[in-house]
Amino acid sequence: MKFVPMGELLEGARAGGYAVPSFCVWSAEAMETALRVAERLRAPVILMNGPGEFPVLSPATVGAVAYAIAKRFSVPAALHCDHGSTLEEVAACLEAGYSSVMLDYSARPYEENAAAMRQVVALARPRGASVEGELGQVGKVDETTVEGTGEAALTDPDQAAAYAEETGVDALAVAIGNAHGRYQRLPRLDFERLAALGERVRVPLVLHGGTGTPEADLRRAIALGICKVNVATEQVTAVRESLQAQWQAGRNLWTPLAQAEAMGALGAVVEKWIRVTGAQGRA
Repeated sequence: MKFVPMGELLEGARAGGYAVPSFCVWSAEAMETALRVAERLRAPVILMNGPGEFPVLSPATVGAVAYAIAKRFSVPAALHCDHGSTLEEVAACLEAGYSSVMLDYSARPYEENAAAMRQVVALARPRGASVEGELGQVGKVDETTVEGTGEAALTDPDQAAAYAEETGVDALAVAIGNAHGRYQRLPRLDFERLAALGERVRVPLVLHGGTGTPEADLRRAIALGICKVNVATEQVTAVRESLQAQWQAGRNLWTPLAQAEAMGALGAVVEKWIRVTGAQGRA
């Protein structure tokens, strides 16, 4: 399998009334686990990483490892740079073979955000890669989460429609009351705003901060135009809790064995989200 542009997966999701889950992967075993579960469930998936994961594996290493692993699988998948922080970082991901990139300038003024995204689109198009932008600002609910900031600003539908046209992005991450991290209380998603976004924005919409969102809210969001749901916190929590439990019990002190068991916990999260988003059987 070769990684495909994310836009192709999202257009299929929009036509089919489901969403493609996007999973944070920070290691070879995390990549293989996500693809193995996706293959079993015949689901399209997105493998994502970004500045929070690059200290472990650089974009060049991620690309080499991901392509080597992907050869053993047949489900459609995209390799995505999530929350890229600079144009140079995004360019490195494209050079490494990522099939989708995001530059997160959502905390910057509109004109600076739009101008930078036009540059990203110009870099990505010749390589056949997709581009995700973000308008509005998805904040974070805790201090351990890498993505987002302490601030949040909801996406304006009219401005979002103009942004998509002006920049040429293939997908747009929106802020409708969602946040990165583990919610301390249930999120209150602005479905009226999402409905307006779905009507006015020509490209598929993305929901960041899937962890902790009630399943009924997710299904409603997908029905209103969300075509991609990002999952990260629930994954890393499952792995961390598995490792802690094993070591506190005095088991699997040989780290590779502990990681192997933790990948079982990760796989369960991947399967849950493939089913929740309706992606099972869509490949």
